[in-house]
Amino acid sequence: MIYQFNFRDVFASIDMLLEGALLTLQLSAVTMAWGLAIGVAGALARSWGPPPVRLAATAYVEAIRNTPLLIQLFLVFFGLPSAGIRLDANTAAVVALSVNLGAYATEIIRAGVEAVHKSQIEAGLALGLSRLQVFRYVVLFPALKTIYPALASQFILLMLATSIVSQIAAAELFHMASILQSRTFRDFEVYIVAAAMYLAMALMFRALFALIHRLAFGR
Repeated sequence: MIYQFNFRDVFASIDMLLEGALLTLQLSAVTMAWGLAIGVAGALARSWGPPPVRLAATAYVEAIRNTPLLIQLFLVFFGLPSAGIRLDANTAAVVALSVNLGAYATEIIRAGVEAVHKSQIEAGLALGLSRLQVFRYVVLFPALKTIYPALASQFILLMLATSIVSQIAAAELFHMASILQSRTFRDFEVYIVAAAMYLAMALMFRALFALIHRLAFGR
């Protein structure tokens, strides 16, 4: 039996997929910003914080990196209402994805921070800079330059991972593709188009990150 591909019904409802792709991009952009901020704070806490802060940061990183993202998402969306905190699907998605990305970004940035030679840190302290100023002006930029490729790859993986928020009915690309599939029953066609759109977004992000790298760090 030879399967006959028919993309007509899929392309007739392409607006649904484009709407989902737009939300995927929005979730990704917001999550990347928050995840990076959490990662910088976590790296600072793990590298230079007092022992209780280091312990708390380490516990956060280990707890997030060693539990499934889906469980973290469900805890935010279904668990927090038990504590009186109710979030809509999109907000819960941003919170869960940001917390997850922040843990991975913490370790990536910490590796870059620890790669900075100690003599540079000692020189900054000798000039009278505070430890926070040394981290901001002496350590952070060289560290980000070192770990930029790994961080960019993690951001792209995060964008692909947004598909999991379809489990709480966030109307991103995969969720909209699933709705379209249930209407048209064109499984292959719908998911091929959705996969192509994810691929296009991943390549777009990769090109954007490459441009940022050239502008910020040079070749």
